[in-house]
Amino acid sequence: MIKVMTPDEGLLLALLNTTPTVAGEVTDRLADPEEAYAWIEEHAGEGHLEEDLELLRSTRDTLQALVHGEAAPTALAPALDGVSYQAVIGDTGINWELATPRAHTLAARAVVAWDALQHTAPGRLRSCENTDECTLFLIDHSKSNSARWCSMAGCGNRMKARRHYERRKNAQTAD
Repeated sequence: MIKVMTPDEGLLLALLNTTPTVAGEVTDRLADPEEAYAWIEEHAGEGHLEEDLELLRSTRDTLQALVHGEAAPTALAPALDGVSYQAVIGDTGINWELATPRAHTLAARAVVAWDALQHTAPGRLRSCENTDECTLFLIDHSKSNSARWCSMAGCGNRMKARRHYERRKNAQTAD
């Protein structure tokens, strides 16, 4: 059974992937405020346009460092400042909803999604193995935990073609 990504896992992955490599250069989709607000609207809707861009960028950078093993979880503290869960009573019982300062909502949701993955699926959030050309991340929901690339159509095909070329080249030099 393949697990479906939750909305906040999708937000986490989208945030991590705001620094793609384009034409050999790492770009930052959150560096320009206009482009950043377009990204926010695309991934979270107009209701989040008051998001603190500096906090969102620093949270993204910290999450990327955590995935690479270059930071400690305590570095996420600014994104969780003023964050709590609130009980909401409904007809079917009690639900717990994330309560955040308005300008911290996306950063807090991404951090909470990262923490949930760390507890429920450790090691499933990682960098694409095409490290020469790609700076993207993936969440592996495969049963075997064997996903290696951000995209099979992109990086996966490139890496397989590269290995095939190397095998053929080595086979020709051995003859």
